[in-house]
Amino acid sequence: MKFGVFDHVDDSALPLSDHYEARLMMAEVYDRLGFHCYHVAEHHGTPLGLAPSPSVLFAALSQRTKRLRFGPLVYLLPIYHPLRLIEEVAMLDALSGGRFQLGVGRGVSPIELGFHGLDMAEQRERFDEALEVLLKGLSSDQLDHAGTFYRFDNVPMVLRPVQRPHPPLWYGAGSPDSIRWCARNDVNMVTLALGERARQAMDLYRGEWAGPPEAMPLIGVSRHIVVADSDEEALALARPAYARWRRNMARLWEECGDGFPLAAHLPEEWDAAAAMGHGCAGSPQTVRAFVAREVERGITYFVAALAFGDLRLPAVTRSAELFAAEVMPAFEGAGL
Repeated sequence: MKFGVFDHVDDSALPLSDHYEARLMMAEVYDRLGFHCYHVAEHHGTPLGLAPSPSVLFAALSQRTKRLRFGPLVYLLPIYHPLRLIEEVAMLDALSGGRFQLGVGRGVSPIELGFHGLDMAEQRERFDEALEVLLKGLSSDQLDHAGTFYRFDNVPMVLRPVQRPHPPLWYGAGSPDSIRWCARNDVNMVTLALGERARQAMDLYRGEWAGPPEAMPLIGVSRHIVVADSDEEALALARPAYARWRRNMARLWEECGDGFPLAAHLPEEWDAAAAMGHGCAGSPQTVRAFVAREVERGITYFVAALAFGDLRLPAVTRSAELFAAEVMPAFEGAGL
């Protein structure tokens, strides 16, 4: 059983330079406390994600941490030129001494992908081909490829990643087809599925996994988490922070689309979201019980979104410290 951290790097009301510095300081905390990996989202044109070029943040993070793995969850492959991304991944893996984690995805927002001129009818095909090129380039000395969107002839792969043949793959899975794809392609999976759907996702992955159990990639869920000395203190922090994060989540859809499509799934207020299982705010005992229910659904990886909305560094640091000291140890050996 391992524990990671997920971060949209959403707008916190801090000046941008201070916002980034706070995130880097938080990553130093996660590194000190022994979290497995720090996952960062990629978004464009929205306050939901102020790290639209995750590689830039990761380059800084690689020099501020020693043990913490990190990577995107996910790079939006359809908008990347694969040759440029091959070189960035190799650089980041070298800068971090082999700690980079390669999260890939198609992108869920047609608005954001549209900013980059992407035809959504090509989204899946572009993703498939970009991933093929990416993995081929990271694992070979020369890149040759002839496809629908990309062609490369005898391109020297001068930069090679530390982790061979390439850094571990990650995917944010939701549909049964995407879960099957992860299991069949040795890909670590994180889902936002709630309750029984989360259990079904874990069962499906295990059923599709053909390798030995001890070699199975990590499979888990991501949830908002705030830990404080008491339930009341944690709730006082979580309620306004979640409300701000939720506004950040919906803003682009409301301004440029036909309304927020996840409105029914993501309530505007914390208490309603927590009741659905999106997260937990409470004392270590309360949060430990919440995590235990998730572990019972068959996960081997729990990803805590510890920084969201206007939560500040001291609150996030205290939350992470309590989580690491009083929640994580209860699950040593679980999820095997």
